Amino acid sequence: MFSKDSKPGALAPTATATPEPPRQGTGSPTQSIISRDLKIKGDLICNGDIQIDGAVEGDVQSRAITIGEGADVRGTISGDNIRVCGSVNGHIKGNSVVLAKTAKVIGDVIHQTLSIEPGASFEGRSSRSGNLQSGNRVAVVKNPPVAGSGASPSAVVPR
Repeated sequence: MFSKDSKPGALAPTATATPEPPRQGTGSPTQSIISRDLKIKGDLICNGDIQIDGAVEGDVQSRAITIGEGADVRGTISGDNIRVCGSVNGHIKGNSVVLAKTAKVIGDVIHQTLSIEPGASFEGRSSRSGNLQSGNRVAVVKNPPVAGSGASPSAVVPR
């Protein structure tokens, strides 16, 4: 700190800690959580992961979505990876969709891969699509033919 070479009045070099600016677009995104005691009316759009344990009345769009056991979602759910353990009343659109044994789903599921655990409740249609991120779209026939009418079963028609 002091030496013979030091000039009177000269300041010694000091180290200062400068905070590192927040990094954007690097690393894994954090998870957003909607807790059990939270009710949301409106659409949720998230770039990372989202876990819903409360009630949502609106559409949910995220990279990875987990619907917890006590959760109730009324709207369309869209994402890459979707795991449903609670209640969903609406369409689900995902590359990978898992309906856990505690899931209660009323609505159509459009997926690349679908897994339904024993005990899950699912009322609706499932249709396999290409990678949803690539822009492939499918149309689900809304009025299936009545059994015994001689008509062929409904199909998924690419657009």
